[in-house]
Amino acid sequence: MKKYAAYSPHDFKMENIKGIILDYGGTIDSHGVHWSEIIWDNYSKCGVPVDKETFRHAYVETERELARHRHILPHHNFRHLMEIKIGLELDVLVAEGHISSEMAQKFINPVAWGCYEAARSTIESCRPTLEFLYERWPMVLVSNFYGNVNSVLDDFDIKHYFKDVIESAVVGVRKPDPKIFQLGVDSLNLKPQQVLVVGDSYRKDIIPAASIGCRTAWLKGRGWDDDDQQTTTADTIIINKLSELTDVLL
Repeated sequence: MKKYAAYSPHDFKMENIKGIILDYGGTIDSHGVHWSEIIWDNYSKCGVPVDKETFRHAYVETERELARHRHILPHHNFRHLMEIKIGLELDVLVAEGHISSEMAQKFINPVAWGCYEAARSTIESCRPTLEFLYERWPMVLVSNFYGNVNSVLDDFDIKHYFKDVIESAVVGVRKPDPKIFQLGVDSLNLKPQQVLVVGDSYRKDIIPAASIGCRTAWLKGRGWDDDDQQTTTADTIIINKLSELTDVLL
């Protein structure tokens, strides 16, 4: 079955790729599924009595709050992060009269734990692919995150796969600004055309990385909206799971 688009097999001979940039959230920890979808799945499993539109509003308001104020600290692992995020989302739902404060307290831990376990399970399933890539190419992580991605990587025991970590909250540049990918290329000490960038967001990963000359692989899953479900206009490989990279690169 043909899995890729745009690049010919010759373009992806192993000797043509000298380094790899990986996104984290949505790429390594969720099989390309936007994290709002995973959180919503756990709201549903735990019986939080709101509809998806109401949840998405709370999700967006929480992301804005996290951008305004530093709730997540560098030592927080992913379980801590999810407890904070879910707590803030439920606070929005309480403030807007959708649930009671007592109900919010009841749901924080089970929803957060379900999300943590989803990430842990996905990362374990990706570990053989990370090992494969690590043994053959230098890798850099480039991520929009909250300033604690190193603690998250340590907790899941995957930090050692990356020679460097470029995190938006630390370097002061966020995707889709291509400069954050250039920082990753510079860290690899390679030319952009020698670097394969792998990410789950067409708008935030693929377009900006391609704009500076990087090769790209789009892990296409359930995105936030139609922007991440479109047919590609940039040259890119489309993969359905991270493990398909082993076929692409060999």
